[in-house]
Amino acid sequence: MNKEFKSGFVSLVGRTNVGKSTLLNALAKEKIAITTNKTQTTRTAIKAIITNENHQIIITDTPGIHKPKNKLGETMIETAFSMITEVDCILFLIDATSTEIGRGDTRILEKIKEAGKPCILVINKIDLIKKEELAKVIALYSKEYNFTAVVPISAYKAKGTEELISEIEKILPVGPKYYEEDEYTDQTSRQLVEELIREKALKFLNEEVPHGIYVEVEKFAFRQTSKGEDIYDIEATIYCLRESHKGIIIGKGGTMLKKISTYARQDAENMLGTKVNLKVWVKVKEDWQEKDNIVNKFKLK
Repeated sequence: MNKEFKSGFVSLVGRTNVGKSTLLNALAKEKIAITTNKTQTTRTAIKAIITNENHQIIITDTPGIHKPKNKLGETMIETAFSMITEVDCILFLIDATSTEIGRGDTRILEKIKEAGKPCILVINKIDLIKKEELAKVIALYSKEYNFTAVVPISAYKAKGTEELISEIEKILPVGPKYYEEDEYTDQTSRQLVEELIREKALKFLNEEVPHGIYVEVEKFAFRQTSKGEDIYDIEATIYCLRESHKGIIIGKGGTMLKKISTYARQDAENMLGTKVNLKVWVKVKEDWQEKDNIVNKFKLK
């Protein structure tokens, strides 16, 4: 007898830098969300669509919980918390090295309690601790909420991801396919390229500059060369807060901008499966993090 097909929506929440984006990519087996060692990398809700013959799971990665310093930060927190109430299941991701429940996790737990949804406690980075320490972490958090399941994982090594998918499937209701089988994200190719460029900037620039940038792709055009080769012409602008930041992003003789562009182009070619002609500029847009017309782009649609 065939199993009934299950489908539903899952929210992935946690503090900054606990590995949400790495986990999303591991579950989807595709690069959907950018990953860096910088905090507050994810700015908006990004969906991964996981489909097989038994289920379709739509998992939304949300911005990390932090203390907002501007309108952009406030929008990120609003997005993260709004996703807790509108799903069939919540994945609460924590760091296995935690020895206490900090302020950020306490806020998330309060929202989870308010929502009253089935919630799986996902403990990441288990390769960094011993088994007895893991038991203490499980006991610590289990006192705070009656979790539907507890799943220890290593998102970086994609360890425990199949067990997590299995636990999610148990919770989801019988339902339809909301997306086609070959779809794995709701992000457009244009949005993915914007994020790839930002990822490289986050990776190569110092601490102060990256969080003051956003990327906009102005041209995204497919054509064939005179030799009949497929190619995408992509033009993008990195916006930053200050002239001094612009100089850092460009680098001496344009070396930093070239480095960011080269690595972003390589990833874009891998994603699109064809050659890419990428041109990137840098412009100053002061206080963009406070401007509604820009910040609204990061709001949950």
